[in-house]
Amino acid sequence: MMTDETRSVPTTTPTAPGPTPETAQSHGEHPHRGVRVSGQDGEEGPKAFYIHIEALPGKEDQVIRMLEDILGCVREEPATGPWYAVRYSKTTFGIFEVFPDLAGRRAHVEGGGGDIFRDVERMNAILAYPAHVHRLDVLMGKEVFARG
Repeated sequence: MMTDETRSVPTTTPTAPGPTPETAQSHGEHPHRGVRVSGQDGEEGPKAFYIHIEALPGKEDQVIRMLEDILGCVREEPATGPWYAVRYSKTTFGIFEVFPDLAGRRAHVEGGGGDIFRDVERMNAILAYPAHVHRLDVLMGKEVFARG
């Protein structure tokens, strides 16, 4: 029986958690377009974004400030539900955010958080490559934390 300490990892497995990071080729493209979007809007129903963010080395604190700026915007958005900024490693970050429907997700894109990602000059100054926005359908979830 293999334990976590003895389990070998295939060389094709990405080392960063979350969706597969950009290719090495993308890392060298400066200036870049700031943001890249994948996935479809899909049918009506609850929606989400997962955004994979890779900071330029030494710019991690500026990425954290950007995340704080985005949170300030989403606090004012009635159709933005759960919102989380996460850190996977020194330079790798992510955002996971949920919306009740397509209209809520579109309103978010048109709002202040979207404006931050549309600031291509800022994105090029702090990100190694464009932030990768994954459009997602929410299948199910737990809306609140259990109280004990």
